[in-house]
Amino acid sequence: MPTDLRDFSSRLFKAADQLWTNTDLRPDQYAQPVLALIALRQMEAKFEQIHSVLAPQYKGRLKPAPEDYQARGAVFLPDNARLSRLLALPGTADLGAELNAAMKAIAENNPDLAGVLPQGYAGLPNDVLQELLRLLAPLKIEGDAYGLIFEYFMGQFASNYMQKGGEFFTPASIVRLIVNIIEPYHGAIFDPACGSGGMFTHSAQFVARHHKEPSKEISIYGVEKMSDTLKLCRMNLAVHGLSGEIRVANSYYDDPHKLIGRFDFVMANPPFNQPEVDRAKLVNDAGKVDARFPLGLPTVNNANYIWINLFYAALNEKGRAGFVMANSASDASSELEIRKRLIETGAVDCIVAVGPNMFLTVTLPVTLWFLDKGKSKGPRGDQVLFVDARHIFRQIDRAHRAFDPDHIEFLSNIARLWRGEEIETEAGSGPRLAQAFPGGKYNDVAGLCKAVSRKEIEAEEWSLNPGRYVGVAPGEAQDDGQFKEKLEALQEELEGLNAQAAQLQARIAQDVAELLDT
Repeated sequence: MPTDLRDFSSRLFKAADQLWTNTDLRPDQYAQPVLALIALRQMEAKFEQIHSVLAPQYKGRLKPAPEDYQARGAVFLPDNARLSRLLALPGTADLGAELNAAMKAIAENNPDLAGVLPQGYAGLPNDVLQELLRLLAPLKIEGDAYGLIFEYFMGQFASNYMQKGGEFFTPASIVRLIVNIIEPYHGAIFDPACGSGGMFTHSAQFVARHHKEPSKEISIYGVEKMSDTLKLCRMNLAVHGLSGEIRVANSYYDDPHKLIGRFDFVMANPPFNQPEVDRAKLVNDAGKVDARFPLGLPTVNNANYIWINLFYAALNEKGRAGFVMANSASDASSELEIRKRLIETGAVDCIVAVGPNMFLTVTLPVTLWFLDKGKSKGPRGDQVLFVDARHIFRQIDRAHRAFDPDHIEFLSNIARLWRGEEIETEAGSGPRLAQAFPGGKYNDVAGLCKAVSRKEIEAEEWSLNPGRYVGVAPGEAQDDGQFKEKLEALQEELEGLNAQAAQLQARIAQDVAELLDT
């Protein structure tokens, strides 16, 4: 196994660029065949691990059935679908035909992967496929190394070829923070904008880290409007030993899972500030708003509060939600009444401000919102915890930042202390925690966190912007918050317009290419 996973993944991504240069595939089409090969390597690693346990239990001609492997979280691989066999084929072999046969055999033996794995390898140049397999040859996967490779590859794909990559892929450190704060130990998890399924796989890792078996503790439900992305999600689940009910649908207008009051946990990274949702479709013939929007529909051409409605409506009476939201939603005066209704339910649990450059293609800072319907009847019912995490990060390169494990644990522990839960220190957050909370109990810390009453929030025009409440640490200069908020709002609008312009440009280029081909 190469020690530098990022270097390996970077080389693999460059090899995938050959598909762009040397085939007629569009960039948004070639991630799947490459990821399927990475997935096959991980499938085989897990298959061999389970096979070494199962095989000695059978004598003579008896062999374990596919169901025996699947029950232990492995994808069953027929002999002709082993990557080790494909890697050993002679240079004269028709790799495209061999890979198509392998993918077909896997799908036939594993119902969860039916219709998911690509079947177009026969149309790809043999030398391109040989190069991809050559890169995979030294890869010996242990633990969740595949997850790192998958995330990096998906991240690079989103960064290079998706105009709003956050809709397609959410960076791992953001997902882990959401998961650690809502704590999905057991129950039904829903993501109505599930993309490649990162929220689900990280929830499973959270459960496993707490010494429980994810397949027995959590059930997975998702909605994804792009069929190709849904295939990536199902493949991602399979290689992590998971399965779920993932449907192709548009969450604005469709409700394939009958979501109202059904879920223990909701996690999502919805598209920011999406315009042109047909609100007429969200109201029935009698003029009554769909029950999925109990807080009311926004009057502006922006879907942020449509999503917030969905997240709130999907939770059961003790359910928790964690989601990414554009900063502008925290203060938007046009949606003040909806935000007020949400705050008055007592379900708003925690709001975390995150600094810029944490996402691959969205440079703006964002806000993480957390809801907890079970909180409303407890002692914290009229309070909201605000956390300013904009100064907590590791600089990866000039344009990208991330949370380290100790950062995630520290921020999650602030919420745990506030809730009166037991803290965790395995990732090394102990010293930072002792410095901020020397008594081992929650207290407000200037520049970091503050628990705020509903009356204080009302006095701030029902704002959910942490910067209005947390203040600054001793010795730090107070910035012009009002100017900064306006500047961020303008930059947010500009990025949205740039994304729409790029999408239009790509559509025009595709239309022109199709006209020239006719």
